[in-house]
Amino acid sequence: MSKRTNKNISRRKALQSGVLLTLGGLSSTVIASEISTFPSTQKIKKDLPFRISLNTSTLIYYKLAVDQQIEMVAKARFDGIELWMRDIMAYLDKGGTAKELRLLLETNGLLLENIIGFSKWCSDIEEERDEAIVQLTKEMKIISEMGGKFIAAPVQGISSIDPAKYGEYAKRYRRILELGESTGVTPIIELWGMGALNKVADCAQIAIASGHPNARILLDFYHVYRGGNSWDTVDILNGAILPVIHMNDYPASPAREALKDGDRVLPGEGVCDYNKIIPKLYKAGFRGGFSVELFNKGYWESMDANTMLKESFENSYKVISDAMNS
Repeated sequence: MSKRTNKNISRRKALQSGVLLTLGGLSSTVIASEISTFPSTQKIKKDLPFRISLNTSTLIYYKLAVDQQIEMVAKARFDGIELWMRDIMAYLDKGGTAKELRLLLETNGLLLENIIGFSKWCSDIEEERDEAIVQLTKEMKIISEMGGKFIAAPVQGISSIDPAKYGEYAKRYRRILELGESTGVTPIIELWGMGALNKVADCAQIAIASGHPNARILLDFYHVYRGGNSWDTVDILNGAILPVIHMNDYPASPAREALKDGDRVLPGEGVCDYNKIIPKLYKAGFRGGFSVELFNKGYWESMDANTMLKESFENSYKVISDAMNS
């Protein structure tokens, strides 16, 4: 998506002027005049049962150091943040410490929702799985020192799910869940709409079959749609134990099967039926963080980092508020 529509541009102007805060049936306690007096580092008082967070994939284009990311995300009024392990490692390699990052998060009032990492924990090759354990041990220790509780665990090392091996996948997942017991960091099995694990049912089967009480699933609005899943049965899952869900939207075109990660758009600028899905997640017990995750080059080329953050927060706030008041 290289250009924004006039409708979206007009709506953005409304966002920037503060008009948005009077729309969507929001509580009368949240009015534009009140919000405009808040210091930039203070969160908006939200009548929402969820956190609004940011996955720093949304900022990849701007090449910001992890400490800059934390400060900017907090200033943009988010409740939490998902950091990428590679950015954390770059900071540590330059002499920084995990404890410094923890203090920075606490000072800025940000919850460390989750860490984005990649390891071949589910590989069919035993040596790769063993290497993944070494990698995850190191990463979980760092995350724990930062005050984090979760790390994403997308399926790496296999190209497709073999239905005859669900039991084996469950054992592999249990192995890293047990690793997390010693560090206090739980790996969340992640759905990827274009990846090997693209069905919510497969995620659930592996998680349940692991037999581990800490088993968790990481959903994503785009990935659920891209993988050909239905939201109609998502309330079968216990939403109360889902810590975070990735927040984004998707366009009507191209067709679902042709969508790529970069096609994701800001919440409210696509065709996702939030008014149906968000209340369903709420009724299923979800009270975690909706974390904005985008890789859209069109946005990056048309907005600076601060504008990208502003759009991400305000679009998400409006979509969630409207859905809960629908």
